Amino acid sequence: MRKTLKQFAVEYGSLFVFVYLAIFTVVLVGFWAAIKFGWSTDSAAANVGAWTAAYLATKITQPVRIVASVAVTPMLGRFYDRIFKRKDSERSSAG
Repeated sequence: MRKTLKQFAVEYGSLFVFVYLAIFTVVLVGFWAAIKFGWSTDSAAANVGAWTAAYLATKITQPVRIVASVAVTPMLGRFYDRIFKRKDSERSSAG
């Protein structure tokens, strides 16, 4: 398993980080909006502030976010390669 994760990190490195941070941001802002606009929690974190409660809720979802990032990154990598390889081949054939 560890070797597979290392290979994944080598192959998708910065793209994986970008995808993970994008998902983190969407989840954090989503929790903040839900808390700010009326979703009430029964935990003590709800009294500390909307951003703190949203951050704590986001941290709880970390395993799910990692799995989602690992699942989505290869698809985005193939899409990215297809788009930019096509543009590179169009440039080289036009020149």
